[in-house]
Amino acid sequence: MQISSTFFDVTKRVALTTSRATTAGSTNLWVRVADEGVEGWGEAVPIYLHGGGLNASELGLALERATRWLACESPWRRDAIAARLLREQTPAPARAALDIALHDWLGKRLNQPLWRLWGLSAEAMPPTSVTIGIAVPDVARQRARQWLTSTDARLFKVKLGSPEGAAADRALFSAVRNELPEGFEMYADANGGWTLPTAVAMVRWLAEQGALFIEQPLPEGDEAQLAVLRSETSLPIFADESCRCSRDVAALAGIVDGVNIKLMKCGGLAEAARMVQVARAHGMRVMLGCFGETSLAISAAAQLAPLVDYADLDSHLNLRDDPFGGVELRDGRLRLQDHPGIGVRRLAS
Repeated sequence: MQISSTFFDVTKRVALTTSRATTAGSTNLWVRVADEGVEGWGEAVPIYLHGGGLNASELGLALERATRWLACESPWRRDAIAARLLREQTPAPARAALDIALHDWLGKRLNQPLWRLWGLSAEAMPPTSVTIGIAVPDVARQRARQWLTSTDARLFKVKLGSPEGAAADRALFSAVRNELPEGFEMYADANGGWTLPTAVAMVRWLAEQGALFIEQPLPEGDEAQLAVLRSETSLPIFADESCRCSRDVAALAGIVDGVNIKLMKCGGLAEAARMVQVARAHGMRVMLGCFGETSLAISAAAQLAPLVDYADLDSHLNLRDDPFGGVELRDGRLRLQDHPGIGVRRLAS
């Protein structure tokens, strides 16, 4: 099995501000796995979570270390490869890139799209949200208009947790809500930017405003307080930063109503599928999210989307220079295709 990786830069059309940081672009890795005349593609994206982050150089070094022994492996041995990567503490985005590439290889080798190999229905896709970052109301309204002009999305995520406080969060959410046509839906994501008292007040207010749910209202590490918050409101709570893998899903059962699964956070499609199964076994709702992925990793995540309730797979829609083409947004949903593997192609530069 031959492994190769290439660094490439992507730039956001609009910089995204959350309670943690502002990002205007990233350096990602395009990973390729070749064997038996077939090449599978994957992508690694730097991520920043509680306890530290991983830049592209660190991910590249991790992939380089793994390549030394992967050359003696077979792409048919995906589970054995995943187990060794875990034992060697390979960072999750690097594991995700290899896992995506191996799944893509399998689909291409069998000449079938992954969703079909998994027995899923392409008609069961959930709505995909588009994201508005923390901003003053006028800028938020302008961003909402841009999304309305450039896409047909009908579900909007609004980032909250402003350093200016709860009043700024309420003004931001209200500005976006007033800009959207009737029938459009919204939810909020605080990225752990609130204290418990602020979260209680804000979640009650968001419920009154008709928000569908709130994502990660409290910081990672404050999971015990999530149970307190949940007892104070009827608005469903989804965990993101607090939920990285399938073990975390089980630990959050009864504390939150749903989880946000991201390939770069959990290590790829195989673990993401396990997380869905664990969440469903505990009666929890599920959404699929993203970091700064291009159409490559977004198309990979979309293969699992028929299994979930919501998709927040919009990072590729905010890129000026996405080098790949894959799933497309139509009628507010990403549409799966019949192309083998994850269905991604390289665009002409």
